Amino acid sequence: MGGTASCPAENRSRPLSLLFRSLAAIAIIVAAAAALALYVSAAAAVWWLGIVFVAYAVVQTLYMVRLHHWSSLPRNRPLPAGIGPWRPIISRLARFVRQETDTRNELGSELERIHAAVDRLPDGLVVLDRYDHVLWANDAAEDLHGIFGTRRPIHHFVRQPEFARFLQANESGSTVRVQLPNQPGRTHELRLHRTQGDQKLLITRDVTNQAKLDAMRSDFVANVSHEIRTPITVIAGFAETLLTLDLDDAARREYLGSILKQSQTMQRLVDDLLMLSSLESGADELQEEQVDLHRLLESLLDEARALSHGRHELSLELDGPRRLLAAPGEIESAVRNLLTNAIRYTPDGGKISIRWRVQDSDGRIAVRDTGIGIPAEHIPRITERFYRVDRGRSRASGGTGLGLAIVKRIMHRHQGRLEFESVPSRGSTFTLCLPVSRLVPDPAPAVQANLPARAGGAEASQAAGSGAQDSGAPPLSAGLT
Repeated sequence: MGGTASCPAENRSRPLSLLFRSLAAIAIIVAAAAALALYVSAAAAVWWLGIVFVAYAVVQTLYMVRLHHWSSLPRNRPLPAGIGPWRPIISRLARFVRQETDTRNELGSELERIHAAVDRLPDGLVVLDRYDHVLWANDAAEDLHGIFGTRRPIHHFVRQPEFARFLQANESGSTVRVQLPNQPGRTHELRLHRTQGDQKLLITRDVTNQAKLDAMRSDFVANVSHEIRTPITVIAGFAETLLTLDLDDAARREYLGSILKQSQTMQRLVDDLLMLSSLESGADELQEEQVDLHRLLESLLDEARALSHGRHELSLELDGPRRLLAAPGEIESAVRNLLTNAIRYTPDGGKISIRWRVQDSDGRIAVRDTGIGIPAEHIPRITERFYRVDRGRSRASGGTGLGLAIVKRIMHRHQGRLEFESVPSRGSTFTLCLPVSRLVPDPAPAVQANLPARAGGAEASQAAGSGAQDSGAPPLSAGLT
């Protein structure tokens, strides 16, 4: 409080101090003239007094000229040193100028840092005036829109019709998605914000991945709705028939069987959705153990034989190690999905083979069929959820459209990959590629001890011959029709 109260008094005393300094200089001159008048005539004293006043006025005028010249120079030039009564004023003014220069330099450095940071942003930023002319743009905006220079209308750089309508609406916070000519295959979202005064900020952001996710979500909802609607319609129709019509036991049993079949279809869909959701979320930790892959593939081949009802020729080749480090349930599900698809899309009399081998530092489980094949334009999308090459045939065969999506996620969890090749009307090959680090080498065969001499040459020769035959035996192969 004391410091604050003393400020006005101090400010009032400054003009008085300047006045006293000026009067003191004049008093000194007058005193000098009076002293001179004691020794010379009064006229001479007045003459000398006039000379002194003129000299004083000339000095002050020259100093004012220097100040005027300083005011026209760049702002970073120092003030000329003060003289006489101007010294305290010039000193304070110089201190103020230094402080203002330091502040301006700090603000300039901060602005440069902000510009450097903004230029590193992946989003394009453009400042527009009230007439939509470019005032400033960061590096990303210059690259995205080809902006060069300033004071040019933004529609000279962004020429899409939808952007023109968006800009004309002039609604703060509104957005529009466009395809930029110099960014093929990418989707960008433009957002407009009002800033201070009449200026606007245009933000350009790459939303390609978000657009894909939005499309996938829409497709997912539409596909799930369609997949559920069909069995529900069938179930509702048969249930209504059972309630309204007096049917014999055979017809009633047939209708109930259809209801059961459709409910099982819905159950498979729900199970596949839950499994795919679990795989994609990664919430469940991979439960790895040594899997007897030979036994697993033989068991799955038996299932495939039962599902085929003798309509296909199935075979199995086991050229790789017996054991594999993996989650047994997931590997079983992946192979089962491939086998089920092969049976569904292979005509009667076709061939389906399973082969397990090591090739190119990968353990490969290949399922090959001689089915209808897949056209080349559908290959990039066959692992998408609910994607079907022939929707009518897929639904008629009981598929959910999630099998290959599940297989792909299982391979991803095992650091592997799904490879496939297909030729229309000739068949397809789907291969599960697992890293060699997951293969467990087979134990080395025990070395047979040397037979005693009395065992007889014939027995020893027979044993040796048997061993040679085993070592040269072809890989295990099973063919079932």
